[in-house]
Amino acid sequence: MTGKYFGTDGVRGRVGRSPMTVDFALRLASAAARVLAPAGGRVVIGKDTRVSGYMFESALEAGFVAAGVDVMLIGPLPTPGVAYMTQRLGCSFGVVISASHNPYEDNGIKFFDAMGSKLSDELEQRIERLLDGPVVTQESQHLGRATRIDERRTQYQEFCASTIPAGADLKGYKIVIDCANGAGYKVAPRVLADLGAEIVPIGCSPNGRNINDGCGSMAPELLQLTVPGVRAQVGLALDGDGDRVVMVDALGRSVDGDQLLYILATARQSAGDLKGPVVGTVMSNLGLEHAFAQRGIEFRRAQVGDRYVLAMLNEAGGTLGGETSGHILCLDKTTTGDGLISALQVLAVMRQTGAGLAELAAAMPKYPQVLLNVRVERKFDPMAEPSVQKAAALVERRFNGRGRIVLRASGTEPVIRVMVEGYDAALVKNGAREIAAVVEAAARGQ
Repeated sequence: MTGKYFGTDGVRGRVGRSPMTVDFALRLASAAARVLAPAGGRVVIGKDTRVSGYMFESALEAGFVAAGVDVMLIGPLPTPGVAYMTQRLGCSFGVVISASHNPYEDNGIKFFDAMGSKLSDELEQRIERLLDGPVVTQESQHLGRATRIDERRTQYQEFCASTIPAGADLKGYKIVIDCANGAGYKVAPRVLADLGAEIVPIGCSPNGRNINDGCGSMAPELLQLTVPGVRAQVGLALDGDGDRVVMVDALGRSVDGDQLLYILATARQSAGDLKGPVVGTVMSNLGLEHAFAQRGIEFRRAQVGDRYVLAMLNEAGGTLGGETSGHILCLDKTTTGDGLISALQVLAVMRQTGAGLAELAAAMPKYPQVLLNVRVERKFDPMAEPSVQKAAALVERRFNGRGRIVLRASGTEPVIRVMVEGYDAALVKNGAREIAAVVEAAARGQ
C-alpha cells in the first residue's frame, strides 16, 4: 500500500514542500496519537543529524503533548535503535525523523508500533484519514510531558554488542567505520571499540548538512580507499539512519547486501540455525539465487522494500532476508533492519571461521548488474508505457534467457529504477542505457 502521504517507508520528501512542513508534522503527530495511543501513552522520538530534524522534532513534540501523550526525546539514534528503545521503554509507539540515505535537503517521519515493528497498512490508513482534521489540544490536566533521555542510548549500544556469541570479541581487528555523518555517528564506533576493535572513524562529524554527502553506504569510495590505506582488515559503512550497511574487504573491494546475506545464511546453515527460506527482492543478484540453490537453501523474492521482505519472512517462517542495498533483516536478533547488528553478525562469522571478508564473499558469484535511476517529475508505472515495454523486450531477447530486467518506481524518491542483469557485462550496460533513455522520454511525455 502506498497512501496519499505514506510511502514504503513512512512519510518523506523535500523539506519546505508538502508534506515535509511544520504544520503537516503537527497534524501528523495529532492524528498518530489518536490512532496509536487513544487513551494516552508514551512515545520515543529519535532522529538523524539533518538540520531540519530539530524543527520536526519540536513540531512532533508539540502535537503529541497536546494530544495527551508523554514524549521521550532520545536525540540522534539509528532507526533500528529507536525501534529497540520503543520496546525497551514500554512505549505505545516510536517515531524516527529521517530520510535515510537521501540528501540533507530531504527529511521524513516514520513510525514503529509498541513491539518495534513498522506500522501495518491498516494503521497508516487510519492515520491518513485523520490528517485533514483539526489538531487536538487536551485540557491542561490531560496534557503530556516531554523529557530528554539522551543518556539512554547506551542501552541500545549494550543490546547491539549482545547479539554476537557470548564471549566473542573483536580484539585484533582494525576496522574502518563510516557512519555517513548520520544517526550512527555516536553509537556505532563505541560499540565496536567496546568489543575490543581498533577503530578508524570516518563520516562521523555531522554538521547538519553533510549527511550521506560523499560518504556512507551510498558512497563507499572513501571507505574503499581508507581500509587498505590504514591496513585495516575490514571496513563498514552505514547509511544516514543506520539501517543499511555495506562492507569493504582488506583490499578495498565493496561487499554488498547480497554477498553479506549469503555469508550470514551459509554460516547459519552450517551451524544448523537457519530457519525457513531466505528472502531477497526482485533486485537481488541472480548469482545469489544460484549460489543458494547449490547449497540447498530455499530463496524467495519479495517486492523492493524491507517491509515486504519482512512480511514474506513472517509468512514463510524465515528469520533472514535483505536487499542488495545492505538493508538486512536478522529476525533472530532484532525486529527490524539494523546495519550495525548485521555488520556484527558478519564480523562474528569472520572471527569464528578465521576467514577474511573477501574469502567469505568469494563463494557467491555476481552477475554483471547495472542500476540506473531516472529522475522524473511524476511517478508512473514504467511497464505500462508501450515504448518502455518494447525497449525492455528488445533488450531481454539479447540475453537469450540468461538475464533479467526490473523496472519500478521508487517508493522513497521521485525516480524510476532501471535494473538490467545478465551474463554479459557489455550487453547489460548498453541495455540499461537504452531502456533508461526510453523511460526518460516517456516521463517527458514524448
